[in-house]
Amino acid sequence: MTPGESLAALLARCALHDRRAFEALYQQTAPTLYGLLLKLTRDRELAADLLQEGFVRVWQRAGDYRPTLGQPLTWLGSIIRHLAIDRLRRGDHRRRGELDDDGWARLADDGPGPEERLHGEQGDATLAGCLETLDPEPRRAVFLAYYEGLTHDAIAARLERPLGTVKAWVRRSLRRLKTCLEEDA
Repeated sequence: MTPGESLAALLARCALHDRRAFEALYQQTAPTLYGLLLKLTRDRELAADLLQEGFVRVWQRAGDYRPTLGQPLTWLGSIIRHLAIDRLRRGDHRRRGELDDDGWARLADDGPGPEERLHGEQGDATLAGCLETLDPEPRRAVFLAYYEGLTHDAIAARLERPLGTVKAWVRRSLRRLKTCLEEDA
């Protein structure tokens, strides 16, 4: 493996059950994915468990990755994010840590968050361009739904907008993103 080997190449080698490629993939992506899990779960142990479970899933499904459909880190992030959301929705996790929201805020890193690192490192310019075509509030609703895993009810509460409005924003925004991405494909 070369030091600058791309994540896509590493995933392709993982699909062939190359353990060294899997180790390199883990080394390059685990910190970012762990940060995403911490943001979603606010529980270090749960985040570590989900990271391990996620990489098992990546090992098993590496052959499913298609470079034409998105960036490798985005694909990895979606696997991790879906695991976290499933676990949190099942309620099959320990209570959140002893800290209240202010305590977690004091512990938070002031650097870029997992979302910013995810986009910054892989820079999917097409998706970013398509997201920019959305109006600010609908774009925020999409981010809250897909990057923070919030339900429509939670988004409506956070944005202080009616539930029907939020649902319409998300539905229309996803249609616009699909059309935009198909045009640029």
